[in-house]
Amino acid sequence: MTKTILDVVNMNKDFQVKSKTSLFRKPTPVRVLNNISFELMAGETLSIVGESGCGKTTLGRCIVRGMNASSGDVIYHTEDGQSIDFLKLKGKKSKQFRKDIQMIFQDPYSSLSPRMSVFDIISEPLTANFKLKKSEIEEKVMEIAEKTGLNVGYLKRYPHAFSGGQRQRIAIARALITQPRLIVCDEAVSALDVSIQAQIINLLKDLQEQFQITYIFISHDLSIVQNISDRVAVMHLGRIVELATTDSLFSQPRHPYTEALMSAVPQPDPELKKNRIILEGEVPNPANPPSGCHFHPRCAYRTDKCIEEVPQLREVGHNHFTACHYAEELNLRGAENETASGI
Repeated sequence: MTKTILDVVNMNKDFQVKSKTSLFRKPTPVRVLNNISFELMAGETLSIVGESGCGKTTLGRCIVRGMNASSGDVIYHTEDGQSIDFLKLKGKKSKQFRKDIQMIFQDPYSSLSPRMSVFDIISEPLTANFKLKKSEIEEKVMEIAEKTGLNVGYLKRYPHAFSGGQRQRIAIARALITQPRLIVCDEAVSALDVSIQAQIINLLKDLQEQFQITYIFISHDLSIVQNISDRVAVMHLGRIVELATTDSLFSQPRHPYTEALMSAVPQPDPELKKNRIILEGEVPNPANPPSGCHFHPRCAYRTDKCIEEVPQLREVGHNHFTACHYAEELNLRGAENETASGI
């Protein structure tokens, strides 16, 4: 039976936004993560998708404590059966478990220090978390460099001497060096050429199988998500609006926002005509979100109920959750289907 490695429970994140018109007005809180909850199974890849500004990256950084959540819990289940609220750890306890959850950042050009050699970049997490001899550190760095496809003869060079794909391999090696159980990949291939993207995706999949790693894969590219994911969470304006297995989500989405995202997925057949769904209206402002369902201003299926009531995330099929009042009544188009009908 697959074990749960992480439970994210009712996570909220507010940013304080200063007024542009008055220096004396108090900052206004803007909620960018709204009651996010999900469980993550050991060894799986959960992708988080959505348009820019939906809160994907903020969620990933709050999970790894790159920034502090305003409220909520991240319950980390250790290999020996402990359940620990990762967000509340301090001091030595925090250091003890922080090595188990790592992150790969989006931009390989800015996430690596230009003043450090590749060897120093990869070995830094080891020196920060473990008391090892110099020979032991060298051995571990060489081993992980080989597994990530890096030339060990170039470890004394600096990041500027490497291409984008090689830099991302360095970032992957740095994340892997502490032997983490969970890695958050924040748009880990979006800054790379398409051919290099395929190499990095295949590398991540190979490393997952080899080291039994769990991934949270943040992306806006649904083609990549379909290839790498076991489950997918769709975010809109700081909320998860749909959560399902990859096959279920791509074949039969249950939320109109997911349907619109699916319609933008390119097909390999050039003769296939896509019925692209163009969302009308303005993207909602997180500082002044719409009433009811936050997607209703751009939804073709909206009713008065959508404007007045906030839909809750609920199960509408086996392991398929959605936040839509009419999920059972809509027949929405998946990534490969070409017909749809409304209520």
